[in-house]
Formats: sequence, structure tokens, C-alpha cells
Amino acid sequence: MFGRIAVSEPLKNAILITAYKNFDQLVELIRCFDLDEDFNIYIHIDKRKRPDKVVTQKIESFSNVRLVSFKYSVNWGGLNYLKSYLHLSSEALKDQKNTYFHLITAQDFPASPISEFRKLLDCSEQKDYMINQRIPNKNWKGGGMERIEYFHFYDTFDVKEGGEKWISRLVKIQKSVRLRRAFPKKNPALYGGSTYWTLTRPTLQFVVNQANGDSRLIRRMKHTFCPEEMYFQTVIMNSKYAANVENSNLRYIDWSSGRGGYPAVLDSRDFEEIVSSKSLFARKLDSPTSNSLKLMLKDRLNK
Repeated sequence: MFGRIAVSEPLKNAILITAYKNFDQLVELIRCFDLDEDFNIYIHIDKRKRPDKVVTQKIESFSNVRLVSFKYSVNWGGLNYLKSYLHLSSEALKDQKNTYFHLITAQDFPASPISEFRKLLDCSEQKDYMINQRIPNKNWKGGGMERIEYFHFYDTFDVKEGGEKWISRLVKIQKSVRLRRAFPKKNPALYGGSTYWTLTRPTLQFVVNQANGDSRLIRRMKHTFCPEEMYFQTVIMNSKYAANVENSNLRYIDWSSGRGGYPAVLDSRDFEEIVSSKSLFARKLDSPTSNSLKLMLKDRLNK
């Protein structure tokens, strides 16, 4: 709908990766794309989880890695997740050859052949791929309204260090005294969905421009729960770019089986379903559970 980007050099896919552990798997993931000139890679690693110098040098040594950043300390559920995504997006947009932008983590893995990524670049009508639903969202607890109506101190308390009990207690106190945060009517209608997306350059540039030019929505996202699951959807779906969005994120994610958690940790039993889903990425993979699946996906990647 919005046309192709006119550049003199070949168009590229930008892979935006966030990581905080499993750095050997991150190296594997980078290697999947590093031998192909169609890809540029941008990485943000949690400032507190910086790998040792040898691993960092290995990551930086790949020819297609354009950025390794340690800008933010990131707590699950907190605002710095969103800030790290916007940071990676801003950096990747500086290269005019980058045309499609794919947000993933070090626990994701490519699920389609390289040729499928090239098809995105070659398609005459380039679409955006992002799961989105209007909030209240029937698939979220309480429609998702509790995420924004109460103060959630995920940036203050780290849930991986036992902070969840304090966050929950503070929400209960707010409920007991009937304290609710207002969401100003001048703010746009709220949308939410999966964190991970595949966006075209015009759409992602619009989101970054909005974040830089009008910070009211980001400020209101402070002390909400998982704002990265709402910000991109809200900005895009309240703009002209909404017409370009397919309500899919091209990711295979198992939220139902509970194998290893939610989402499930995938293994070789999932391979056929991943292939039939025609997803670009599978999430999430962990060693050693997913080692056989990674080998199967690597073989598929190079076909």
C-alpha cells in the first residue's frame, strides 16, 4: 500500500534481537543469518547480564552484526523492554537499505528458508505483520485493563529475584483503597498483542518518530505491565498504517501445551507443525531441549 523504498543498493532484512542469557544460542542464531548479505543484525543485551569479553568479541566479529548495545537494564514486565526495542529500531532505521524489521529474542530461531525472507523484500505490496486487538482484550486477564489502571512496579522489583510478591501486594493495596490510574481521553485508543512483529520501514519509522516527538504515551506506559505488548499496537492501529497491518506476526509460539513453561519450550516434536504454519520464526528454543529441533530448522533454513 505504501510502496517500496527507493535505494540504489540491495534491500535488506534487519534482525532486531534482545538477549540476557544463552549467549551460545545467540551466536548460533547470528550465524544463521551472517552468511547471507540480505541481513543486518542489531542486538541489545541486558546491561546487568553482559557476557564475558571473549563472548562479546565473538558476537561483534560477525560481518552482519551492526550493533551490540548494553544501554538498558531490563526487568521482565518493565518499561525498559519497550525502550530497548525503540533503541534497536532507531539504530536499524539509520541504514536506508533496511526495509523489513523483525523483532525477536535470543530464544527464537528462523523457521523458514532464507528464500522466504527474500520474498518479503521482493514483494510489490509490502505488508506489516503484528498481532493486535482492541483493549479490553478478551484474551487477557481482566481484558488487560488492570495493566494500565494500577501501578505495577516491575522496573523497581525484579520478578526473577523474587520481586513478584511485592508487585502483587502493592496492586492489592491499590485495589483495597480503590485507587485507579486515569487514562486521559486525549490518549489514543488502546490496542495490544504479541510483543514480536515484522514491520516495514515506513511503519516502524512512524512509530519511532512518534516516540521521539510525543512522549506522552510512553510516560503513561511507565509502571504498567508489559507496555511493549501495547505501545507499538496502539501507535500503529491509531494511524493510517493500520490499513497495512496483517493480524499475524509470522511466529510459531505454543501457548497451550505448557512444556517447560508458557510459552512452551519447543523440541523436535514441533517441527512438522512449525513447517505447516509457514512462520518466519519459532519461539522459544532452549538448550538442550531444543537442540535436535535447531538442527532440523538449520537444514530447512538453507534449502
